[in-house]
Amino acid sequence: MEREPIPERASQGFDPRLMKKAGYSPKAIQYFAEQPNRGVLADANQVTEMAGPCGDSITIYLRVKEGRVDDARALVTGCPGAMVSAMAAMELVKGKTLNQALAIEEKDIFRALEELPDEKQDCVQLCARVLHQAVEDYVCSGPSLSNRE
Repeated sequence: MEREPIPERASQGFDPRLMKKAGYSPKAIQYFAEQPNRGVLADANQVTEMAGPCGDSITIYLRVKEGRVDDARALVTGCPGAMVSAMAAMELVKGKTLNQALAIEEKDIFRALEELPDEKQDCVQLCARVLHQAVEDYVCSGPSLSNRE
């Protein structure tokens, strides 16, 4: 992901200065501003949704081709911590084999984000859990959709 300067006030209606003050890194703020992996993947062959105890929910869309995650997207209902965690995780999983995808841990998502407020650890945990569940569902139960490779 190329780094661009963070605008003083983003057009989406959030103030990046508040996120920085709360403890988000510039990289995490950039993920929130751009949301590069947000959305529905129309040709996904695995869709998995999970809700966390705080009420956040993440739906992951994976397109698996020839044993690799060809593309990944997420829809998030929740706080900025959940959004940036999902965006980073989708970036990490793209191009990975299914075994490599299962090896992505919370610490990898934290590392990708560089810094998050301590109270947002549950967001990263939720994101890692739903990612693992999506891959496990694809491998063990077959895809949730009919277009399995």
